Parts: sequence; structure tokens; C-alpha cells
Amino acid sequence: MKYRDFIEIIEKHGFVWKRTRGDHHQYEGFVEDQRRLVTVGGKASDDIVPGVLASMIRQSGLPKALFR
Repeated sequence: MKYRDFIEIIEKHGFVWKRTRGDHHQYEGFVEDQRRLVTVGGKASDDIVPGVLASMIRQSGLPKALFR
């Protein structure tokens, strides 16, 4: 999965861009009335390493099935 694909999925579920520092973008959203911050580090066209993808999915609080 590419970073742009991940960002597209979380934006469809209500996350919005909050701030950027270098290549790291933070998106904020609410899942089950709980505020979530997801840090997305990388360029849009880069592939996401599996461990990093798992971490970003955990940060989002969204179901894993959305990211398949």
C-alpha cells in the first residue's frame, strides 16, 4: 500500500490534516467519540513498510479490513 492510498482511506472516514513537520503529517479524527492522531511519515508515492502500516492502523482506531 502507498501512503497516498492510506491517506485517502482515513480522509474518507473523517480524518483531517492538522500539521506537518518535514515528511511527517498528522491527521486528526474521531473514532467512537475518541480523538485519534495518526502520524503519516513518508512521501505519497512511497510504499509503506508492513510494520509501519500496522502502527498507523492502530493509531487510527479503524478496522484492519478497511486497509486491504
